[in-house]
Amino acid sequence: MSSIFITGGAAGIGLATAERFGREGWTVGVYDVNKEALDQVKADHPDWIIGELDVRDSAQWTHALGEFTETTGGKLDVLDNNAGILHEGLITEIDPDAIKRQIDIDALGVALGAQAAHPYLKATPGSHLVNIASASAIYGQPGIAVYSATKFFVAGLTEALELEWEHDDIRVVSIWPLWAKTALAANDAKSTKTLGVRITPEQVADKVWESVHPTRQDKLLHRTSYSVGAQTLVLGNAAKFIPNVLNRAVNKLIAQ
Repeated sequence: MSSIFITGGAAGIGLATAERFGREGWTVGVYDVNKEALDQVKADHPDWIIGELDVRDSAQWTHALGEFTETTGGKLDVLDNNAGILHEGLITEIDPDAIKRQIDIDALGVALGAQAAHPYLKATPGSHLVNIASASAIYGQPGIAVYSATKFFVAGLTEALELEWEHDDIRVVSIWPLWAKTALAANDAKSTKTLGVRITPEQVADKVWESVHPTRQDKLLHRTSYSVGAQTLVLGNAAKFIPNVLNRAVNKLIAQ
C-alpha cells in the first residue's frame, strides 16, 4: 500500500489532500501543530496516522517520520510539505517575530522536511517530494513580501533537489496555487480582492494527486511545477515571455 505524510494536514489544503489520497486507499499520515484539530481529524478518520509536528524542529521531524514509517515497513511514497503561514502587511510594519516565524515555517520547515525524509524516500522506488509553492513566487508580491519570498525559496529548493535527487529515483515537484478558500486567504492583501479567492482546497489536492502520477511527457521533460487554476497558469506563462517592465506593471496593478 502506498503512503503519504502530510504536514499542516489538519485543515485546508492539507486535509483535502489527505482525504483525496485516503479515498484511493493510501496509508495517510496527518501531522500538525494544532492538537485540537488533530483530535477532530482522528475522530473523523480513525484509520489515519495522526501526530503532532512543529516543522521548525529537526528532532520532531525525525521522530514523526520514524513513527509514521514504522507502520509502512520503512517506506514513504510521498512527503507533502504543505504546512505554511502568512502575515500580510508592509515589511516596515510587521512584527519582527512574525517575519521570523514565516521564514522558519514556510522555508526552513520545508528544507528540514526534505532532509529528514530523504532516507525514507530513497528506500521507496518512484517516491515523490511535493512542496506547496504559490503563485506569489511568479513575481514578488507587495503586502505579502516575506511570504512571497519564502515561496521563491520553495521553488528554488524544488528545482535544486530535483537535480540532486534524480540518481536516488526521487521525483521532486512543487504545486502552485493562487488564493485558495482556506484560512490563509483570510487576509487584507490587495491581490485577494483583485483576483478573488476562486480555488478550492480540493482542486489543489487533485493537483497533488496528478503530480505524483506523472505522464510519460512529465517525466521526459522533468516537469517540476504544477499550476492550479487558469489564473495561475496565465500569470505564470505570461511572466516567462513578456518583458519585465510589463510583468512589473501587471503585478503592481494586482497587488499594490
